[in-house]
Amino acid sequence: MSGETGAGLAAGVRSGDRTLLARAITLVESDAEEHAQAAQELLRDLLPCAGGAIRIGVTGAPGAGKSTLIEALGTLLTARGRHVAVTAIDPSSSVSGGSVLGDKTRMARLALDPRAFVRPSPARGALGGVARKTRETILLFEAAGYDVVIVETVGVGQSEMAVRSLVDFFLLVVAPGGGDGLQAIKRGVGELADAVVVSKADGPGRAAAEEARGEHERALHHMQPATPGWRPSALAASALHGEGVEALWDVVEAFRARGESSGSLAARRREQAREWLRSLVEEELLRRFHAHPEVAALLPEVERQVVAGEITAASGATRLLAVAQGDAAGGRRHS
Repeated sequence: MSGETGAGLAAGVRSGDRTLLARAITLVESDAEEHAQAAQELLRDLLPCAGGAIRIGVTGAPGAGKSTLIEALGTLLTARGRHVAVTAIDPSSSVSGGSVLGDKTRMARLALDPRAFVRPSPARGALGGVARKTRETILLFEAAGYDVVIVETVGVGQSEMAVRSLVDFFLLVVAPGGGDGLQAIKRGVGELADAVVVSKADGPGRAAAEEARGEHERALHHMQPATPGWRPSALAASALHGEGVEALWDVVEAFRARGESSGSLAARRREQAREWLRSLVEEELLRRFHAHPEVAALLPEVERQVVAGEITAASGATRLLAVAQGDAAGGRRHS
């Protein structure tokens, strides 16, 4: 990767240089081995400058109005002098050919705002890798002075859990009348939410949105809160007309104030850092396992034996791990 790196790149990020911030994100997103050390050195240099933002995760079914709501909220905040950064987790983009944010056209107004930074996130079909790179991107955003960081997910499968592990406040966005919100609560997504917003609460849909809001409020009342000491609530909002967006931000600020005073926010950040460490260890061990030449040579035969019922999966795994550890004797014992 050409261009400025090292101390100059770190200084550029700290100064809020948007071009250098984009370059830094590209560096940490790179899968090339030659960029890994430079990326980690950059993150190490910037770590003392990170941590000051409120991190908001936004999930919901496709078409629920997540991007429109994010743009309305971001525009409200930048008008108040806040600096807002938006990125995404989209494990489906290896199929669709692009990230959930696409080419930024879904948030065109916010993307042009000088106080905002909208960054599509690569997926490559690997949710764990996306989560790791998104976490590092959040660090870069914070080091660059963005005090509100929003992470959007396409809202399917395990992507909600991935985003929950990255953020402070987790928001579920649902459309009125579609039933997707209550289904999300039934399948456990609601257990992760610190608030639910029923979108498109305007025009003919206003009454349906308010009815849906009441349904979600009642459902949330019977659920264990995702954050200790915080009672999730349901709101109705119209991003098109800006109605309910200020109320949503009031909820976020109340959440942060409560979390800071109770210590729950700091506890969540500590647990997330612990999870980050463990996931990186697991990821690196798996990478080294598959990169081991003897493992690569033996794996097809072990898989064949397991599929054919000649050996158990546990025996096959033990054999492969013994080879990876360089334990030839152990490998013979389990052959």
